[in-house]
Amino acid sequence: MADPVKVYPAKPDKVYFFATCLIDLFYPEAGLAGIQLLEREGIEVLFPQGQTCCGQPAYTSGYHDEARAVAAAQLNLFPADWPIVVPSGSCGGMMRTHYPALFRDTPHQAAAERVAARVLELTDFLLNVCHIQLQDLGEPDTVAMHTSCSARRELGLAGVGPALLGQLKQVTVVDPARAEECCGFGGTFAVRHPQISGALVSDKTDALVATGARGFVTTDCGCLMNIAGHAEKADKAIVGEHILSYLWQRTGGESPP
Repeated sequence: MADPVKVYPAKPDKVYFFATCLIDLFYPEAGLAGIQLLEREGIEVLFPQGQTCCGQPAYTSGYHDEARAVAAAQLNLFPADWPIVVPSGSCGGMMRTHYPALFRDTPHQAAAERVAARVLELTDFLLNVCHIQLQDLGEPDTVAMHTSCSARRELGLAGVGPALLGQLKQVTVVDPARAEECCGFGGTFAVRHPQISGALVSDKTDALVATGARGFVTTDCGCLMNIAGHAEKADKAIVGEHILSYLWQRTGGESPP
């Protein structure tokens, strides 16, 4: 399942954890689950207190100068040569894929390239660096997997979530129709094009419901917020959860309060 372009490091003693805005504001339990999964693998987690936004909202809206100003504040947060793990394909894609181009021909170019080279999405890190082995302690369950556009297309991670879920012996993973299609969130896209976004998320939610799964899991909080919010508002019978929370609970971690 490894990205053929990516060179994975040996399992490190420490990592930096870049939490993302949506984890910080809306899904802190998913961030905590990610940290706990890493610590259970024997890795010390370093959490730079000065971290804020990766700059993606401004970048995808075309405000590259503003994006550089926000992103530049992150570049000096990771001084040691440890991997930078990100519990989001969206933010991970921004930092790994777009930082080098965003800072090209600027005084921050070298720092941006060094940071980008060390960024790994967290489920990718667990599977392909930690080689995590999950012991399922939960009851039988059926879930669908939704992989965000950024994780799928920018980072090549379409197979990572299913591979992790596939280690859970009591979990049946079902595939929704047109799994590669967008949920409609797209960061600021949902704000700038609400009608298109609404049509996309309605179609995505219907496809997930049609699988007959109890719920769905995803690696990205934006997708989780969009799909689960639409399902609740439209009274559609499916619930959502970040894959990190799901993995932690299934393997012996406590459920969030």
